[in-house]
Amino acid sequence: MIAWAPDVVLAHGVGSRSDLPVPLYLALYGAGLAVVVSFLALALLWRVPKLRGDAAGIPLPGVVQAVIDAPVVRWLVRLVVLALTLLVVAVALVGPASPNDNLAPYALYVTFWVGLIPASLLLGAFWRYVNPLRTLHAGLARITGPAPAEGRLPSLGYWPAAVSLLVFVWLELVLPGRAEPRTVGVFLVVYGVVQLVAALWFGSGWFARGDGFEVYSTLLGRMSPFGRRDDGRLVLRSPLDGIDGVRVEPGLVAVVMVLIGSTGFDGLSRTQFWAEGPGRDAYLTAVPGTFGLLVMIALATLLFVGATLLGGLLTRHSPRAQPGLFAHSLVPIAAGYAIAHYFSLLLLDGQATWILASNPFGREGVDLFGTYGNAIDYTRISPRVIANVQVAAIVLGHVLGVVLAHDRAVRAGGHRTTSGQLPLVAVMVGFTVGGLSLLLSS
Repeated sequence: MIAWAPDVVLAHGVGSRSDLPVPLYLALYGAGLAVVVSFLALALLWRVPKLRGDAAGIPLPGVVQAVIDAPVVRWLVRLVVLALTLLVVAVALVGPASPNDNLAPYALYVTFWVGLIPASLLLGAFWRYVNPLRTLHAGLARITGPAPAEGRLPSLGYWPAAVSLLVFVWLELVLPGRAEPRTVGVFLVVYGVVQLVAALWFGSGWFARGDGFEVYSTLLGRMSPFGRRDDGRLVLRSPLDGIDGVRVEPGLVAVVMVLIGSTGFDGLSRTQFWAEGPGRDAYLTAVPGTFGLLVMIALATLLFVGATLLGGLLTRHSPRAQPGLFAHSLVPIAAGYAIAHYFSLLLLDGQATWILASNPFGREGVDLFGTYGNAIDYTRISPRVIANVQVAAIVLGHVLGVVLAHDRAVRAGGHRTTSGQLPLVAVMVGFTVGGLSLLLSS
């Protein structure tokens, strides 16, 4: 039996204002100023578009691409990931009943969901490569035949992924009893069935638009130094070029707004205001949490869409096209929020996955890796380091967002577009200060 609280998987490890080396107000002023100074420097020095999207990159050695793209390697990796996924589902449904002792909640909420961030930032869109749902679909499609509605898939855009991500973050942040193993198991089964049915109807391309986890990994993977050029060649490239290659499609704004708004709600739900007000009965009812989550997503959407529409009016460009045109600039911001909120959770609570994997079904005398019964080492990273990383991640994410937005604005309308960028820069400053305030308010 492992000695930790049953809800520790949901109690994200964070720093606080007392852990910062400077007063909180100085950190907030400095963060906002960094975004403003970055914009001013870009307005003066970045007069022509410099990012090349998917046309950029230095090709990796041919042998590297040959190994990665080899069918035998791809299928071997996919089968291993599928086996691990089925193990987690089995443990969730028939393993130990206590969240303290069950591998599944930690595997889903910490190792997988949070681990997607560093894995994608380092390796690129790796989940598309190993997605166990794609493996299952490939086998089922041989039986069911061609997808009847494959031609309709492009019109859906990323809206299905936005919905699936919203369902997951609601499960992770709102649903009472979300750490219960059976809840995790039922979610994984239902999610998998829904995704497979949709893929059999729309074709394998569904996962790139409807599987929220794959879409999330793909967007984060745009910030990896490794990617694919538009001719399919594996290359080493600037993360800014990678994100610049994100195509404007319906639902893209919604996907990123769900990611940003949900991390905002995560910060809000840990404030004293929430604990003493609407969130005090959050474990007894999901209504306050659901409302708070939707409000935070709606607020982020209103600010971003409003700023880009106003920018379009100021520059006399098509206002309705502006949110999609600048949606890619939100990707590093979403990544910064995710790192700030969850990296300590991965380093600390993530240890539980390896501990429990040593005896996944809780059998007497089983200890495969010699770790079962170990305690989590919460001294592995200090609160001060956590707080500093949180500030750095959020500030860097917003600075990169300003760079991407400026390059896109210059490409769309020449260098005389500074006034049109002001509303979006103002919103990014607000996101920076607001995000840090919520994150460090505990």
